[in-house]
Amino acid sequence: MSGVLLADRYISPMTESDLDEVAIVERLAYEFPWSRGNFEDSLRNGYFGICLRHVTGTLIGYCVLMPVVDEMHLLNLCVAPPAQHAGAGLALLREAVRITHAERLAGLLLEVRPSNHRAIRLYERFGFASIGRRKNYYPARHRSREDAIVMRFSFEKEGVDGLA
Repeated sequence: MSGVLLADRYISPMTESDLDEVAIVERLAYEFPWSRGNFEDSLRNGYFGICLRHVTGTLIGYCVLMPVVDEMHLLNLCVAPPAQHAGAGLALLREAVRITHAERLAGLLLEVRPSNHRAIRLYERFGFASIGRRKNYYPARHRSREDAIVMRFSFEKEGVDGLA
């Protein structure tokens, strides 16, 4: 995975030098953000970190992928609030699927909050299917915990149409 140019944006591997900026975007985007240490641990453990930047160098978004046996697990996908609704999430998702396919894994698994309707629509349009629910998975402000919808993109069932 090297720097891939996408019009006015490019994708590159996440490195230690990206983590301060990643942590800032994470805090801006999420009520319950990952810590910088969570990202450090992910890179140290050999997970795939992907950054999407504007050609000016500004961080637009990122994602973290963890290979598990025969699947990839999308642990975190985030787009900076000012860059949302401009295709950045789709670009990151395409790269996550491309890496999963390149690693010869059968599919890509993720969890998403039921309250995150925009993300659910993105995943469904891409070809992810809901396969289950994890009870009390996420912290929540107005209740003790929020469930997670578990979704999966399968190369066996869906092909690689989302890569187009």
